[in-house]
Amino acid sequence: MNSQGDGGRDQRPYFFLSYAHIPRAGNRSSGDPNIWVAQLYNDLCEAIFQLTDAPSGHPVGFMDRSMHQGQKWAERLSAELANCRVFVPLYSPRYFASQACGKEWQLFSQRPVYQRRAGGERHTGIVPVLWVAMNHYPLPRVASELQFSHESFGGDYAAEGLYALMKIASYRAQYQNAVYRLAERIVHVARHTVIPLGEQADFESQPSAFEPPTPTDRVRISVYSLRRRELPAGRSADCYGARRLDWQPYQPHSARPLAEDAAEVARRMGFDPTVAEFEDDAERLLAEEPTGPSVLLVDRWALTDRQRIGKIRQLDRKNLPWVSVLEPWNPEDPECRRDEEMLNGLSEEVLRLSRGAHRPTLRSPAGGTPGSLEEFRGELERAVMQATNGFEQRGETRTPGTGPRRPSLRLGIHGGEPPTGPDTEGHGSDEDGGLGRAARGGGEP
Repeated sequence: MNSQGDGGRDQRPYFFLSYAHIPRAGNRSSGDPNIWVAQLYNDLCEAIFQLTDAPSGHPVGFMDRSMHQGQKWAERLSAELANCRVFVPLYSPRYFASQACGKEWQLFSQRPVYQRRAGGERHTGIVPVLWVAMNHYPLPRVASELQFSHESFGGDYAAEGLYALMKIASYRAQYQNAVYRLAERIVHVARHTVIPLGEQADFESQPSAFEPPTPTDRVRISVYSLRRRELPAGRSADCYGARRLDWQPYQPHSARPLAEDAAEVARRMGFDPTVAEFEDDAERLLAEEPTGPSVLLVDRWALTDRQRIGKIRQLDRKNLPWVSVLEPWNPEDPECRRDEEMLNGLSEEVLRLSRGAHRPTLRSPAGGTPGSLEEFRGELERAVMQATNGFEQRGETRTPGTGPRRPSLRLGIHGGEPPTGPDTEGHGSDEDGGLGRAARGGGEP
């Protein structure tokens, strides 16, 4: 490794861009809310290319949205954080509420990123950026201890943050100045604060460098599915593994278990997710005093095992507001299409009360847009927020066994008419805090 960190000889990426992912809101046609971060990333890469002799095609930075589907997300992040030369966090209230961002900071900080020079001057490999103004938000200790001057970035940057400079046309020149100065700072730090390579560590087990999460920041993802050896006649093993947590109904579009995909969605929303099989989680889910919000992913093929459905029935009868239930469904699966009527019937029978309360569902559309992994990710966002709202409001008066009015995804996906009758009045209205309207779209993180 070149001791000066020169771009032409040190082939490591100059920077790791750490930012809080914003979930897509509204329907599936809404724009990507992270597109402005992506634009900043591209502008930084272009400026750094101009300021260095980095060869064409050399990755001067890393932003995790560029990873290809199917890669092991946590392992890739850990490898990049052990390899990059500068860590660039985009400060915002959402950033410091994100467990994923806290883990990224923690992993990078395990390397000797804080160094002292002659005279006691302290240097660091962390170059913070104001994505939005943070004047009225307290910073966690690890951020408040950093000593960085942003005077050269301009007064408008300090007052507004980069996001405002990008969005407001009259600030175009100030944005260009701030990006250029930021690129200069990244290159300077990379060349003069040479941080040795780190050891690749387990990302999931890392604590957040920020304050510990509150119970609402945690979300439990439980999976009710089958092991490969438990499959009923007529069901192939393509979507299953040795564990029930290995279930991935969206094969071949994704090879990693669906629970891991769900955990990534929750993590990008700023939650600290944990994953478990339903049987290991049943008593906790059925408890009247919850420890946090939960999402249950139900494989309808598992409902064919009549010996296992007792606990699922109990959970359905309780219809707890802090537990959201999703039934991932892949209409491209020929076996699901073949036995759809039978599987739908099982779901109606076992999850009767929850379905009557219009909980989220990803059932096969009738002549509409096919379900997909991306649709699942969008609906999971709403399921997490629904469970979180239920957990936060758990002290409110509720008729036993009725649960909250939950959003229906069947209307938007099936294109059907709203249900009628005394038990369905108000579903999907403003009484659910707008979730009913949002749930009629798809979306993705």
